[in-house]
Amino acid sequence: MSETERPIREIAFNRKAKRDYEILDTLEVGIVLVGTEVKTLRNGHVSLAESFVKIRDGQMWLEKCHIDEYVEGNVYNHDPVRSRRLLAHKRETVKWFQKMKEKGLTVVPLRLFFKGRHAKLEIAMARGRKQHDKRQALKDRDSRKELRGLRRR
Repeated sequence: MSETERPIREIAFNRKAKRDYEILDTLEVGIVLVGTEVKTLRNGHVSLAESFVKIRDGQMWLEKCHIDEYVEGNVYNHDPVRSRRLLAHKRETVKWFQKMKEKGLTVVPLRLFFKGRHAKLEIAMARGRKQHDKRQALKDRDSRKELRGLRRR
């Protein structure tokens, strides 16, 4: 199969990200996992809600992502909230680190999915929204939903 034909199976989606942040840019990166984490992901027991991305020592790291322990695991099970290394090209990491230095920009995970047999994470460069911006975004979304409903009728 070619790169474009690989089936994509979504595992988790960060619902709060698009509400709490203004998305400026996205990037698809790989993620380093241990065996029991992969088995847990296949079962869909993961939460991206509180997670974020840090850049340490020139590498991207996923922090606070909760992947449950594998039910049938034994003493070799993984730590549910350990830091996980993200796989990105060096030039992309440097570029994103430069953007993060700007005031108010952060990197948040958007969704976790399997592309073929590899686990991938879509991350986004984002700017935090104020409370009134969040309310406006919700109003805009509701008005678009109403317009779609009117068009159908």
